[in-house]
Amino acid sequence: PILYKYNPRSTKNRIILRTFARKYCKNNGRTYRTYHKSQRTTDGPFHTESHGNPERHARLLLCRKPQGNHIRVEQIITEGADMIDIGAYSSRSNAEHVSTKEEMARLRKGLEAIREVAPEAIVSVDTFSADVARMCVEEYGVAIINDIAAGEMDANMFHTVAALNVPYIMMHMQGTPQDMQQHIHYDHIRMEIMQYFALRVQDLHARGVKDIIIDPGFGFGKTLAHNYELFKHLEDFKLFELPLLVGISRKSMIYKLLDSSPEEALNGTTVLNTIALTKGADILRVHDVKACVEAVRIFNQMNEQK
Repeated sequence: PILYKYNPRSTKNRIILRTFARKYCKNNGRTYRTYHKSQRTTDGPFHTESHGNPERHARLLLCRKPQGNHIRVEQIITEGADMIDIGAYSSRSNAEHVSTKEEMARLRKGLEAIREVAPEAIVSVDTFSADVARMCVEEYGVAIINDIAAGEMDANMFHTVAALNVPYIMMHMQGTPQDMQQHIHYDHIRMEIMQYFALRVQDLHARGVKDIIIDPGFGFGKTLAHNYELFKHLEDFKLFELPLLVGISRKSMIYKLLDSSPEEALNGTTVLNTIALTKGADILRVHDVKACVEAVRIFNQMNEQK
C-alpha cells in the first residue's frame, strides 16, 4: 500500500514506498482497513517480512485550504498510493515548535479529510508526542506510529506504543528539529547509530512491542559525509532483521552535492532510491509518486528474471 503524508502548514507532498507489507496493514490479529475501530476485521498478524512486490507508502503534507487536501488525497490514491502518513509538526532544521494542542487540532482536520476521500487507506501518524499518537489511534484508528525521535522527546512514547499495540517506526536523530544541524558530532557514526537502535529495540521488545521499523534518519543531525557513509553501509541495518525505511527524497544530501535545488533533485532521488532497494530498503520515502512507482516496477522486473 501507499501511505501519504499530510501536514496542515505545507503544500509539499511526500511519499513512502513500502516493500514489506501485505495489501492491508495488520496488527494483533486485526486489519486496519478503515478509521473506525469498530470496522477493523480479523485477518492475521501484522506482517513485516520482505516480499517480492514493493508496496507504496505515501506521505501527505496538509494544504491550508480543505479542498486542496481532498484533491491531493485523490491524486495520491490515483497515482497508486494506498497508505497515508499524516503529520502536523515540521521536522525541518530550525523548525518552529508547535504545541500538542495545536498539533492535535491540525491532525483532526487532516484525518477527517482522509476519512472522507480514502476511507480504506492505511494511516500512520508522524509524531513524537505520546498523547497525540494515542488520540490518533483511539479516535481515528490510525494503524502506525511514526516517531522521528525514537521516544527521546517524550518519555511516555514507548509505554504508549506498547499499550496501543500498533506498529512503530523509530528514526535516529541527533538533537531536536530546532538544533539538530547545529552541533553535529560523532566519534564513529555507524557504530553509535547501531548501538542507539539496539538499545531501543531491546527496550521495546521487553515491553512487548514486536512490530518495529527502523529509519536511519538521513539529514537529521548528520553532515553530507555522514549521510553518504550511512548510505554506503545501509546493509548493516538488516542485522536487526526489521523492516528498513529510507527517506532521502529531494534532501540536501542530493542537491548540495550536485549544486542544485530541491526542485531539481528528482533524478538524484531516483538514483539513490534504486540503490537503496538493492541494499535491502523496505520503505522508500519520496515526494514523487509516479517516479517512485516506476523505479520499483523496474527493480522488481529485474529481480524476477532468472
